[in-house]
Amino acid sequence: MKDESVDLGIWDKLTRAVMFLLVVAIVTGIGYLCVPLIQQNERMRQRNLELEASIQREEDAARQLKAGLDAQRSDPKAVERLAREKLGYAKPGEVVIRFQEPAAGATGKP
Repeated sequence: MKDESVDLGIWDKLTRAVMFLLVVAIVTGIGYLCVPLIQQNERMRQRNLELEASIQREEDAARQLKAGLDAQRSDPKAVERLAREKLGYAKPGEVVIRFQEPAAGATGKP
């Protein structure tokens, strides 16, 4: 028996090259379309992390405020301390001394 394979020569090679280039073009096109989506996804993921950190900070602040409010509602000493600090109240016989911040630009030297 003789080997009867047909040699298509240049056409076979050209067909393979065109198919290879077509696959490369399709992969490149898909990559070109996906890169902006991947970048947008990364930006959104970063923004999500920032927002979660912000939420955590706000929840911590809310817990501190709630603790202060609960102390003011239930602890008479906390109410007294608040009145002394914020309103300048004093017990009979006590003297209240208030300090002021120096004006901006004042050096204190004549």
